[in-house]
Amino acid sequence: MDRNGEERENGFRTQRSLRAELEKLAEPDYQKFSAHLLPPDEQVLGVRLPALRKIARRLAAEEGWQDAFSDREKPYFEEVMLHGMVIGYLPCGPEERLSYIRDFIPLIHNWSVCDSFCAGLRFTAESPQNKERVWQFLQPYFRSGEEYAVRFACVMVLNYYTETDDLERDLAELDQLSEQPYYASMAVAWAISMLYVRHPRQMKEYLGNSRLDDATYARAIRKILESRQIQGEEREAVRALRRK
Repeated sequence: MDRNGEERENGFRTQRSLRAELEKLAEPDYQKFSAHLLPPDEQVLGVRLPALRKIARRLAAEEGWQDAFSDREKPYFEEVMLHGMVIGYLPCGPEERLSYIRDFIPLIHNWSVCDSFCAGLRFTAESPQNKERVWQFLQPYFRSGEEYAVRFACVMVLNYYTETDDLERDLAELDQLSEQPYYASMAVAWAISMLYVRHPRQMKEYLGNSRLDDATYARAIRKILESRQIQGEEREAVRALRRK
């Protein structure tokens, strides 16, 4: 609502006006495709990502953008995705953005929102100071035991913490994540596979001594073998790392 209590005509200041815009952009065939990839309880409209990004950029430039996500009714998948995108686009400092991230993480209930959200947090890599601050921010999420909070931390690793200087502390965190729920376990495996591609020698040593549970370890080996960068003798070396 504006100061006169009326809904804006040219913006998305309320969830009702935002939802109306999304419904206009929805595509039935894409809805079926998207819904097939997500948990059955997700409400999906079928709006493509480029359209969501366009709206997110516009919302991020407006004051009062939070009003579009303030209603308590169950949001559509696209509304949650859009909320995360806006946080990535906001013109704000690291601490303010981290406060929005902290509030958003409990709203993550599927892998797609999680992974897209992490990919949009590019401010992490904008400076060494940001990178270190975000690393400290991630610590409680590694240890939370909550499926998508753990996945969030792991996907942040594979997006922004794959340099040689990151490796020791990456592995110190990942190696503690045994017996996690499925989507958290898959994220651990994915992170390990990305680190292997970047640092095969160090990661062979790690995998030979890893404390990960067998399921997560097997997923990590499978993800490594799925990489097109692992070929020939290297593939055989990875296969040899499988646990008996």
